[in-house]
Amino acid sequence: MKSKKIFCFVKRLLIFLLSVFAYGCAENERGDKIVFVSLAWQEQSLATHKSIVAEWNELHADKPVEYVQSNWNSIHDYLITSFETGDVPDVFHYESSIIVDFALRGNLANMDTLLSDEFKRDIHESAWKSVKSADGSISGAPFLLESMVVIYNQNHFRERGIVPPTFEEPWDWNKLREIAKALTIDSNKDGWPERYGASIGLRSSANILLNLGIGYGSDFFENKNNERGVVIDSVDIQYLNMIKEIIFEDKSISPTSVTQSGPGTIPSFINGKNSMLIGIGTWARQQLVENAPQELEWGVLVPIKEKNQNQAANSQTLSIPAKSKNKKDAAKFIEFFLSKENMAKLAKSDWMSPTRISLLQSDQFQTPQYGWAICTYIVDKLIVGKWLTLPGYAEWKSRVANPLFQEYFSNRMSSKEFKLRMEEESKYVFSRYKR
Repeated sequence: MKSKKIFCFVKRLLIFLLSVFAYGCAENERGDKIVFVSLAWQEQSLATHKSIVAEWNELHADKPVEYVQSNWNSIHDYLITSFETGDVPDVFHYESSIIVDFALRGNLANMDTLLSDEFKRDIHESAWKSVKSADGSISGAPFLLESMVVIYNQNHFRERGIVPPTFEEPWDWNKLREIAKALTIDSNKDGWPERYGASIGLRSSANILLNLGIGYGSDFFENKNNERGVVIDSVDIQYLNMIKEIIFEDKSISPTSVTQSGPGTIPSFINGKNSMLIGIGTWARQQLVENAPQELEWGVLVPIKEKNQNQAANSQTLSIPAKSKNKKDAAKFIEFFLSKENMAKLAKSDWMSPTRISLLQSDQFQTPQYGWAICTYIVDKLIVGKWLTLPGYAEWKSRVANPLFQEYFSNRMSSKEFKLRMEEESKYVFSRYKR
C-alpha cells in the first residue's frame, strides 16, 4: 500500500513537472510573436485584416503576428476565461461598451502611455470618450465608429412621390411614421400588407433602442444617490409605445422583423418587401452593395431628429490585456494596423466611419455615394451613453434588457409591468457588481 502511494505521488510529480516544462516552452514560443484575436467577419473586412497582418510580418520577421479568428458571439466568454487563466492574447478586437468594464476590473493595460501623441491627436474626441475610464486611463485604441442609420428604397420613394429629408430639414419620428404608413401597401385590406413601410430588427434590441432613444430624449439610466441604475420614466415609455404603435396600430413595420436581428431584416428589403431599414448599422451597406440586384436603388436618410440627432459613441477597439508580456510590441503593431492608410482600408472594408480626424475630413468619406457623407456627419453627433463604464452592462444587456424588450415588443407585457420588471431585475444584476 505504501509503495503504491509513493508511486502515485511520483506519477503526479512527473505530470506536474512535465506540464510546467510544456507551459514554459509555450511561453517562450509565444514570447517571439504577438497573438492578435480578430473579430472581422464580412468578406472584405476579413481580407483587409489578414493583409495588414501579412504586411506587418513581412516587415517584422523577428516579431511576427499570429492571427487568430474569433467571432462576436463567443469573444466575451473567451476573454473572461483568458483573464482568469492568464493565458491572454497580446491584442484583441472588441467594442468600447464592453472593454471599459474589463478595464475597471484591472484586466486591461492602460494604453495612454503606450500610444504615440501623433496617433492620439488624430483620433476623434467622441471615440476617445468611448474608451476612457473615470480616472483617465485608456482601455483600447478606437478605430471604427458604429452608428445607426435608416436605409431606404429610392424606387419606392419615387413611386409614392416622397422627397427624402435634408441636413437642413431632417425628419422627426412623427414624419418617419407618416412616411412608413404611406409606403405600406395592403391591397386587399386584410391587415397583412404585401409591402411594409419599414422593418426594425429587435431580436437583440437593447443596443438599437438605447442608441435611437438618445435622440428622442430617452436614456433609461439615471444617477440616483450617486449610483447609476435603470429608471424608466414617462419619456422612455412614450418612446417605446411610439415604436409599438407603429408595429401594432399602424401596421407599417413588419412584425417578422421585430423577431429578427439586424442582418435578418436585409433580405426582405432586398426583395422589396419593406421600404426602409430603421436603426440598421452602417455596415449593412456592404450587404446591399454585394447582394442587392442592380435595379434596387437605395440610399441613407439624414438622421432622425426629435430632441436632437445624438447617438451613443460605440467604437470598435484594439486592446492589450494587462497580463500580456508583449505590451510595447503590441502597441507598435496596433499603431501600424491603425495607420492612416490602413484605417482607411479597414473603414471602407467594414463600411463604418474611421476614428482618425484626418480621414473623416477626406473626400473618400465625404462622398454622397453609398451614404458616406451622412455616416460621417453622424460622428459629430456621437456622445457617451450613460451606461458606458457601468460595471455589469454586458450581463444586463443579455440577461435583462434584451429578454424584456422582446416580451414588450411581442405585445405580451404592459408598460406598467415592463417598468416594474426592468427596474427590479436591473437593480439585482448591477448590485452584484458593486465594489
